[in-house]
Amino acid sequence: MAIPLFTSTNPSHVNLLHLTHLFRSANFSCHRFPNINTHGDVEAVDPHKLRVALDHSSVLVSVFCKPPKSSERSASLRTLGDLFREALPVTQSNGRLVGFGRAVSDNGLTASIHDVVVLPSLQRQGIGSMIVKRIVRMLIGRGIYDVSALCSCEERLFFEACGFGNDMLGSTTMIYTRGASQSNLSDKGNQNGVVKGAGRMLLLVPPPVVVVEGERP
Repeated sequence: MAIPLFTSTNPSHVNLLHLTHLFRSANFSCHRFPNINTHGDVEAVDPHKLRVALDHSSVLVSVFCKPPKSSERSASLRTLGDLFREALPVTQSNGRLVGFGRAVSDNGLTASIHDVVVLPSLQRQGIGSMIVKRIVRMLIGRGIYDVSALCSCEERLFFEACGFGNDMLGSTTMIYTRGASQSNLSDKGNQNGVVKGAGRMLLLVPPPVVVVEGERP
């Protein structure tokens, strides 16, 4: 039996609180290399950074599904109002956010797909591929045919099923990995600095300034 769904490409339908809850439910992180605690939970994304990312995305696709019926309320106790609400089509107002994906583009030549996530209980039912296909269709409708997907080895089979494959030009994606410990400490002026971890970042802490009496700092 098909699950009643509502798919939206309206950015105003994306509730930041509901989206972060979906990410937590799927143990999904927008960070490329997230911190992971001892329980295997990935770090939560910064809501402010997520909002900025959403505002600068070219395509947003959200999928909504009605919340499951409460098992505590038997069929004989359901009111006319309950039956009416169940008969209503799914919308962003009465549905729960169960899937999401977005694309970043220069809006002229190229685009890349990011953050495709589906509620674990509804995975393997075609929702993720539906999200990707909707994103691709919207991009092609804008004349953008160079569409890539940055994915892990575990996600590769999923994107292949959605029509993605190796670049015929043989190009690959490279990630900038040069950090403070590699670049800043190589400079003469920073040889005495100290690198300290700050979440996923490395911060270069300069040595204390020694002020000689009679000299201005």
